[in-house]
Amino acid sequence: MTFCLVELEKLRHDRTELFTRAVQPALWLLVFGQTFTHLHAIPTGNVPYLDFLAPGIIAQSALFVAIFYGIQIIWDRDAGVLAKLLVTPTPRAALVTGKAFAAGVRALAQAVVVLVLAALLGVALSHNPLDLLGMVVVVMLGSAFFACLSITIAGVVLRRDRLMGIGQAITMPLFFASNALYPLAIMPVWLQAISRVNPLSYEVDALRGLLIGTPAHLPLDLGVLVVAAVAAIAAAAALLGRLAR
Repeated sequence: MTFCLVELEKLRHDRTELFTRAVQPALWLLVFGQTFTHLHAIPTGNVPYLDFLAPGIIAQSALFVAIFYGIQIIWDRDAGVLAKLLVTPTPRAALVTGKAFAAGVRALAQAVVVLVLAALLGVALSHNPLDLLGMVVVVMLGSAFFACLSITIAGVVLRRDRLMGIGQAITMPLFFASNALYPLAIMPVWLQAISRVNPLSYEVDALRGLLIGTPAHLPLDLGVLVVAAVAAIAAAAALLGRLAR
């Protein structure tokens, strides 16, 4: 909870970050989304392509925020903060979980900006409070997984520049090897196989079901995201001590 409050305080003092980070999602929605909506190049059934794309861009925004969260852990180590946290009685898994869901708070703030932009562009989003609450849970779980993946990588490479390079190398493959831009059915078989083991695909599927009402597999999606987040937290906690050496 403390880490989440810290993130909210950071956002309160630096609100411009939300808008600068919104530039890339805005370009995807304004340029890519509207262009392909008019071209009808990607079959999405009765759902306009812009509506189909919007949940994928929400997931993408959360991914881009979370995947570099390990850099903050390295900063904490360099500042001596991590060593102080590790000598407290708090379990390492709890520390990692706090960091993971702090990343979720930041990603959720970004998702709200994308939601507002999508609504302004005419995307037919659900206004059901339960659906919006479900979106919060899904974004938090997805962000927790990718943040812990970043912390795990940080525990292996130990340096900011290496983590930045790896993060940049895997971000777009994770995005393109998911169902964020196109339906699973039109992918090549090999890409479908990758998409089915990519947690981002389950996050997008859940967001589409919740926000625009397309058929989704919510129990499966949530189950995969929970298992992925727990596994990533365990892996990150196991490597946290290596960062502090």
